[in-house]
Amino acid sequence: MSLKGEKTKQDIREKAYQLFAKKGFKEVTMKDICELTGLSRGGLYRHYESTEQIFLEIVNAFSDRQKNEVFTKIKQHIPATTILEELLSRYASEMIDSENSFSLAICEYYSNPTISKEDNSVKKQYEISKSTWVELINYGISTKEFNCVNPESIFHVIIFAYQGVRMYSKLMKIDNDIPVQIMHEMKRLLLSEEVQHEN
Repeated sequence: MSLKGEKTKQDIREKAYQLFAKKGFKEVTMKDICELTGLSRGGLYRHYESTEQIFLEIVNAFSDRQKNEVFTKIKQHIPATTILEELLSRYASEMIDSENSFSLAICEYYSNPTISKEDNSVKKQYEISKSTWVELINYGISTKEFNCVNPESIFHVIIFAYQGVRMYSKLMKIDNDIPVQIMHEMKRLLLSEEVQHEN
């Protein structure tokens, strides 16, 4: 595909993400995406056949992007505490943004009975995210910035707390202190006392 074609696809995904995050999966149509991107129906269908195809590309790109970002920073020997702070700050910001919850769109998509049970995109995303966090936590343990913890257990606490708040934010008003409290506890679990005193 040409560079221009790839740039158009990227623009479609970015605009479609905004729609899915705002409206959920079920409410977004190809017409909505045409209107937001300024593409004709033919122009859009030249790149994607359905909202489902666009949605799955967005889902699959999420964890890959985070994994590449974290692994690159580890290779550059950026402190584990710096990487952790960036990730947790991003998570906290997303948790209080009740207007834009992509998590709800993911739930809607995968709870649809017509979706093939063979489709393992969510499982794949979960596994990539887990491997990223486990790598980061092991890195922090090796540099003595993090406590000796079970990386997988910490990942589960982080990811399910994050997703839980994202879902609840669509159902009720979430106090801004809640994400702050959760992220504070994550850091308390992970950071060694020496590192906590330094910060």
